[in-house]
Amino acid sequence: MIDWLMAAMVVLGGFFCFVAGLGILRLPDVLIRMHASTKAGTLGSGLILGAGAVYFGDGATITRALAAILFLLLTAPVAAHMIGRAAFRDGVPLWKTRIEPGAEENLRR
Repeated sequence: MIDWLMAAMVVLGGFFCFVAGLGILRLPDVLIRMHASTKAGTLGSGLILGAGAVYFGDGATITRALAAILFLLLTAPVAAHMIGRAAFRDGVPLWKTRIEPGAEENLRR
């Protein structure tokens, strides 16, 4: 039964990583690409790391996998936010979107 759980986690993790890569290639805007890469990439990597922790099952591997998942959950959104903010400040063209009045001045600071 545990083999089926690990297989499902690896396949789902691979699927989400594939979707993240596909989103980076196909989506039209840097901000939307950052969203796809952080959400799906973090989930896919977390599932694959979790499957490795379940497979090996010792305390050290589980601790390392949990630490890596926590690190991804903490750093991926912050990195994507900073990349998106830098792209916005640099004037990278956005895809058909509306910016609220006053928001552009606040973001340029």
